[in-house]
Amino acid sequence: MDIFGGSLVIIAVIFILLSLYLEWIGPAYTFLVAVVFLGIFGVLSPSEILTGFANEQLAVIILLILLGDIIRRTSVIEIAFERIFKKANTVSRFRNRMMIMVGFFSAFLNNTPLVAIMMPFVHNWSKKHNESPSKLLIPLSYAAILGGCVTLIGTSTNLIVSGFVQDQSIIPNLKPLNMFDFAWVGVPALILGYIYLALFSNRMLPWNKDALSDISKSSRKFIVEAQIRPKSHLINKPLQESGLIGIEGLFLFEIKRDDKTIKVNAAGLVLKENDLLRFAAESANVADLMSDTSGLTFPKVGMLKHKSKTELVEVVVSHNSTLISKEIQHINFRAKFNAALVAVHRNGERITGVVDDVKLKAGDVLLLLADDLFEERIAYSSDVYYISQIKEVRRLGVFRTTLLLGGTLLAIVLSAFRIIPLFMGIMVLLLILLPLKITSPKDLHKSIDYDLILIIALAIALGNAMLKTGVADAIANLFIGAFLPWGHVALLSGIYLTTAIMAAYITNKAAVALIFPISLSLAANLDLNPMPFILVVAFAAAANFITPHGYQTNLMVYGPGRYTFKDFFKIGLPLTIMYMIVTITVLSIMYF
Repeated sequence: MDIFGGSLVIIAVIFILLSLYLEWIGPAYTFLVAVVFLGIFGVLSPSEILTGFANEQLAVIILLILLGDIIRRTSVIEIAFERIFKKANTVSRFRNRMMIMVGFFSAFLNNTPLVAIMMPFVHNWSKKHNESPSKLLIPLSYAAILGGCVTLIGTSTNLIVSGFVQDQSIIPNLKPLNMFDFAWVGVPALILGYIYLALFSNRMLPWNKDALSDISKSSRKFIVEAQIRPKSHLINKPLQESGLIGIEGLFLFEIKRDDKTIKVNAAGLVLKENDLLRFAAESANVADLMSDTSGLTFPKVGMLKHKSKTELVEVVVSHNSTLISKEIQHINFRAKFNAALVAVHRNGERITGVVDDVKLKAGDVLLLLADDLFEERIAYSSDVYYISQIKEVRRLGVFRTTLLLGGTLLAIVLSAFRIIPLFMGIMVLLLILLPLKITSPKDLHKSIDYDLILIIALAIALGNAMLKTGVADAIANLFIGAFLPWGHVALLSGIYLTTAIMAAYITNKAAVALIFPISLSLAANLDLNPMPFILVVAFAAAANFITPHGYQTNLMVYGPGRYTFKDFFKIGLPLTIMYMIVTITVLSIMYF
């Protein structure tokens, strides 16, 4: 091992582990600092640092994100949802159908936007049937993860591993991963995972009140200010006869008049022009207050009230949002989304003090008042995801719908049979979609997750540094000494456990970057088939169930479901152990 270079690589790895676990800085900036550090001391040359950006699998990830976002912004999948769940009138029926459908689609589509599409259906169905979304949201996330592990393109983690395979030089003539190399483990694990969740999720998951209803009814964080407008029918009307009190889900708690606060229970209270009424309201009641017949106007809403259609939408702050750690008063929601912030909810935590001073966190639930273009406006944003929404559905027509879905399927099939690379298939499809105005070339770049791209490219450079300096080889020898006496199965189990634990607490992409070169060195040092050592890292990193922060879909459902870390650990640990047993068993039978 290169002592000097290896020591620097170990320092960089320790920094990455600490930074990600303790959340010193964001993941992308963490990798950037580590790689630049190695570049300054000559461990990596500029060309070696930039190699990851030219990786074919990174380009495929970008194209799949673009294609998935195009599909997400159409009505194609939602129409399928409506038909599939039409007769699902119990939690068990809805959950089982949801998991089958999501598991299938997530094998061929990026699972993050798929979960984003599905969350409003879960929320609305739960509200309609007086059930808790917490019984369904973790199964939704887990089904997306399980399905994503079935194919090469189902999750970005598999594609990252594939990119590492293409860029490695330690094993000559190593063949690239195929579309369905993952299916031998992924399919049986998907089936067993489905059975496990179908049998036990209802018992093991908590029955939490819907976050939106709980905020508006209990903590009353949904505060709405409305003013009695000129010529309103409410002017000079006694409060008891105004029709503004005694409505379920609507509570008038304060009236301000000429800088004075009037108690709503004051005897003989008569409403006056320009009175400012403050309500604690459920989301559905806010729209009623905004009707032309209410006699009220909303000064804080501004020009939004002149739009032909307004929406009250519930969104969750995403894991890589630019809103994280910013105070609400410093976020211009009007400029960013043309929306007004109504309330904030933080996974059951009661927010105290002035709401404007609250710093947003990933998983926070926001209630926004927006115009009818809100869905289109945030379709390209990674700041927030929908939870509940009312929107106009974009209809593509039979021809363009067939072209979009058929073209996607054709690109996947041609790639699976090695007729054309997946990269070329998706590129051709996008070029066909552009002139048909299914998407716009000006908007395509807005769908790209630049943080993800930076992490992947820099992770490839870090992996190469570990191989180049001999650090991966040294750690591999430690693994050999610890596990090999117990056999190859124990060796794979050690790799799986190490990767899974790291992925749960420092993200799966970082786990892949650190463990892949070690696992590949193990195969080379023992002169064994490298395929099981490659796949075990992919499965251990992608099949992440025990923490909300281990996978982005877990984080998406964490706040809306009002879950705790204990909830994920309780139901996720048995599933993780089950997945590990399936992975090690299948890989051992196939390759040893």
